[in-house]
Amino acid sequence: MARSVIVVDRLSDWQWSQEGLTIQTVDAFIAEKRARNKRPLRVINLCRRYGYLTAGYYCSLLSESRGDLPMPTVVDIIDLAKQGSYAYAVPDLERILQSTMKRLASPPTADFVLHVFFGRPDDVRFRRLAAEVFDAFRYPVLEIHIRREKRWRIRAIRPSGINKVKETLAPVFEAALRAYVRVPRSARKTRPSALYELAVLVDPNEKLPPSDESALRRLVRAGAERRVEVEIVTAKDLQRIPEFDALFIRETTALDHHTFRFSRKAEVEGIPVIDDPRSIMRCTNKVYLAEALKAANVPTPATELLNRATFDDERLAEVEAALGYPVVLKIPDGSFSRGVEKAENRKQFLGFADRLFERSRVILAQEYMYTPFDWRIGLIGGEPLFACQYFMSRAHWQIYRHADSGKTVGGAWETLPVDAAPPAVVETARRAAGLIGDGLYGVDLKETENGVFVIEVNDNPNIDAGVEDKVLKGALYGRVIDEFIRRIDKARSG
Repeated sequence: MARSVIVVDRLSDWQWSQEGLTIQTVDAFIAEKRARNKRPLRVINLCRRYGYLTAGYYCSLLSESRGDLPMPTVVDIIDLAKQGSYAYAVPDLERILQSTMKRLASPPTADFVLHVFFGRPDDVRFRRLAAEVFDAFRYPVLEIHIRREKRWRIRAIRPSGINKVKETLAPVFEAALRAYVRVPRSARKTRPSALYELAVLVDPNEKLPPSDESALRRLVRAGAERRVEVEIVTAKDLQRIPEFDALFIRETTALDHHTFRFSRKAEVEGIPVIDDPRSIMRCTNKVYLAEALKAANVPTPATELLNRATFDDERLAEVEAALGYPVVLKIPDGSFSRGVEKAENRKQFLGFADRLFERSRVILAQEYMYTPFDWRIGLIGGEPLFACQYFMSRAHWQIYRHADSGKTVGGAWETLPVDAAPPAVVETARRAAGLIGDGLYGVDLKETENGVFVIEVNDNPNIDAGVEDKVLKGALYGRVIDEFIRRIDKARSG
């Protein structure tokens, strides 16, 4: 967890207890000479003014140039410099405001100012609005000026200095600050502080998440044993990513999705991330995978790329001659057996192809290869982590069967020690994963009389309690945490 320093114009501006906190004047901060390779500071810029070329502006500017993590950033300062700069955010915020007002038994009757300290409002009824404003504009102290017209309007969003925090709101400010920097009023000294802070991105509402709650708890426990503080974050926490030392995405990824934006944000900030943007791009598109595996001579079921623009009777006949029936049709970015169909004949082929072409310009036709189970070899940093056999769902040809009711039924499974899996399966998985990168991957393979074949390489593979961790148990999560520590140390030394 990054060490925090609070920067103020004058020490007299600080009216609260300093226990557990580091307070510094802006002049001392500007004059400070600090080696860039030291661990970055989290700089809480509480200067009175943030205007261009003011002390507050230079505090954030120098923080960023030194590799620190300021709040606000220079971009934040520019965003709130003029009302026109943040007009894009106001409609969504006003919708939240209207919704809140409708639910209040006794709403305000006149214009008012909502004070927001580190995302916490002085009026708890507007908790969601305050959190959304703080998510968009990460200032320590904000004022939201709200006007009553025919409908409630946000007239202005303005930063404020701590010298303007009213005495009646001083306890609210202090509680919010200490919660943000994680320093209680009475700092505990018996427990060693965390050396690193890892953000784990999840979607609490995802039906088939990559890790269940028990697995996440085991990850948190493994982190604590290694002095890595693991914090669960969600889609609303994008702007907080620079506060962490690394990011672990435990939500199903896609390119046109916030998971990819989180990954890119971490990469731009120089923070180790699993999975990285290239891994997401390569794994979520089966067209890329098919071409990459073919170019590297990694065995796969025979595969044909079908282009909607050039697909005709002649091309259909070529595919039928090459693959025969049954044949599997896939969209490039399907997951959990979605977007995958098995055609038994030409009529089904054309029906499925028409439907899939509506979703993607290019689809894949692949040789059908039956096995009672698929192997999955999990790897991290290029090294095998787990070996599982996933059996087909009952009376179905895939691991997952998606019923019309929306219910998803999975097949049985068996987890084995990696060294108990066939060496050819493990080595083929290692070769396939190496084409993607050195992140966390799950390589799906079929073992037949004719050899071992790679079906696909998944970024963000499942790690569920009692399944993938059945053999290694807590040691599996320890290996994941150790890999993050290695990456963090490498990033800092580089």
